[in-house]
Amino acid sequence: MTNEEFQKIVLEEIKALRKDVIELKEGQSELEQGQSKLEQGQSKLEQGQSKLEQGQEEIRKDLKAVIEQTADLTEFRQEVNEKLDTLIEENDIIKEINGRHEVDIRRLKRRII
Repeated sequence: MTNEEFQKIVLEEIKALRKDVIELKEGQSELEQGQSKLEQGQSKLEQGQSKLEQGQEEIRKDLKAVIEQTADLTEFRQEVNEKLDTLIEENDIIKEINGRHEVDIRRLKRRII
């Protein structure tokens, strides 16, 4: 093998290596871009997760308020029912008293006539 043939083979190999290096650089650049996009996506996911956690906390607060209001309304309902029962009982007593008075009034009217 002559010196010229050897140099030609070496030059061809160097050209092939350069081509491979260029392809590797391009691949690395694409990987870096992909990595950057993944990091941006992860950042958006983290922000979304944070918003979801805040929303959950607000829902918990609202639910706690609803539970407290339900307890208050249940207590109020019980008080109203008790008062209504008392009013019904007192109304029955008033009807009885009114009925006796009506009888007494009629008896007095008969005596007058």
